[in-house]
Amino acid sequence: MGYAHDYASAILHRGRIPMEPVDFVPDWADRPRKAKYYPQAETLPLPEPVGPVPGAPVPGAPGAGGFSLPLLSGMLQDSYGLVGRRLGVQANTDLAALPHYPQANWSRGTASGGGLYPVGVYWAAGAGGPLTPGVYHYAPHVHGLRRLLTGDVTGDVRAALGAGEDGPTQYLLLSVKYWQNAFKYNSFSFHAVSMDVGTVVQTWRLWAAERGLRIAPTLWFDEERLAGLLGVAPEEEGIFAAVPLEWEGAATAGASASGSASAGRPPVAVPPPGLSVRHRDAERSRTVLRFETLRRIHGATLGRTADRPAPGALDAAAAFAPRGGEPEPLPAPAAAPMGAAAALRARRSSFGRFDASRPLGAAQLAAALADCAATSVGSEAERPDGPRLTSLYAFVNHVEGVAPGTYAYDPVAHALRLVVAGAPGSFLQRNYFLSNYNLEQAGAVLVPTVRTTKVLDAVGDRGYRLVGATVGAVAQTFYTTAAAHGLGAGVALGFDNVSYAERLGLTDTDEAPLLVMLLGHERPRPADFRHEIA
Repeated sequence: MGYAHDYASAILHRGRIPMEPVDFVPDWADRPRKAKYYPQAETLPLPEPVGPVPGAPVPGAPGAGGFSLPLLSGMLQDSYGLVGRRLGVQANTDLAALPHYPQANWSRGTASGGGLYPVGVYWAAGAGGPLTPGVYHYAPHVHGLRRLLTGDVTGDVRAALGAGEDGPTQYLLLSVKYWQNAFKYNSFSFHAVSMDVGTVVQTWRLWAAERGLRIAPTLWFDEERLAGLLGVAPEEEGIFAAVPLEWEGAATAGASASGSASAGRPPVAVPPPGLSVRHRDAERSRTVLRFETLRRIHGATLGRTADRPAPGALDAAAAFAPRGGEPEPLPAPAAAPMGAAAALRARRSSFGRFDASRPLGAAQLAAALADCAATSVGSEAERPDGPRLTSLYAFVNHVEGVAPGTYAYDPVAHALRLVVAGAPGSFLQRNYFLSNYNLEQAGAVLVPTVRTTKVLDAVGDRGYRLVGATVGAVAQTFYTTAAAHGLGAGVALGFDNVSYAERLGLTDTDEAPLLVMLLGHERPRPADFRHEIA
């Protein structure tokens, strides 16, 4: 067994056995920026985004188009760009700081653990695109691209991915500079940022599907080679995913190169192999700490193309058949009043604003369960028709027509199976560590589980990043579905995982509860401000 097994066990038991360093206190005055900053790089503004196209074809189907610069601008804006300012009165610990501009909390379509947003987005632009080929970094606070390198390096990217010379010519690369999260979460940070990568990927998948576009990330590749290309220290920043983009009117790399001259364009400059970005981001923190656990789990999960799982390798880690009693059918999922893009703009965490006096509709619960159960990362390790990696459980407090109790969700029968009878409110609140939610006031609390150790056994330590991304994708779907139905939502990691495993009867299995997701109605007429900026 690799180190990822040890890390997974430490994460599962951290509510009872604190992870080192146990006496750690974040230095908020010396916190890092929420995004990387390249002071010497030229910033190119992105164009106005393009809205969804009614009746767009299914992604990958004949007639489905490709990305354009306005479409890419919209996807970046609606995922990681700043779209508004959070000024609502709520129960989170940052409330007192929100009115002060230096501590302002900006809303984004994508969720992030602790609101830290540590994922960096790079665009390796090749031939056939709208910009001079090169490497660009997305700057979310100005919604622009910082040019870090000029020249077509997509050959290096394809080589790192093992894609061959005739692969795509445009790639988005997702990285995590660990200190942007570790300054607060120390050794726990790797678990959190793995989920953050999943929330970004799933936001893109939801957004792109609404426009007939396809997002399919690659997770297994030569990570150190891409880190060298981006000019980042491999031990300080992980490259978690590469996302090839199908560009409108573009062919493969070979066809683009041969056709550039005939299109009247000058030949594309191809830098020599091993070229690296020379720009370096400016770190705000005066003191950057290193955590041994973080260093070890990063090293254990480093990506290598040769380690890419064979098709079907994850079948051994498939979710179990739902446990519990006889199926209790749910109504058909309620139709969402708004689309994905609008829901991303409306997404927020409820933070103590749930109101149990208005029960959650059973069809609304059914929509959240069905959407979450259908979610996957869509990586090269997963077959489109392959088995699910996640199971879902529902702790029902206040749902119309459903007796309070703890249930397993059966996605095939679209039904609930009773696991533990009786109202779960006291259990939920007793095993929650923070003060920003009263879990009993939520209509229902959903809990995704993954057979983490089986995933690691099947595909190796790199699989830990897939586990995190999968659960993060489920969380993003949950938030988006809740917003689309006008419901309050919240996702939290601060709970006793072992107590949940005991409650659900999972202690003799390898299923690990990894999130709690709160769903319900909020109190009417909450104190808030409208402060949209995009």
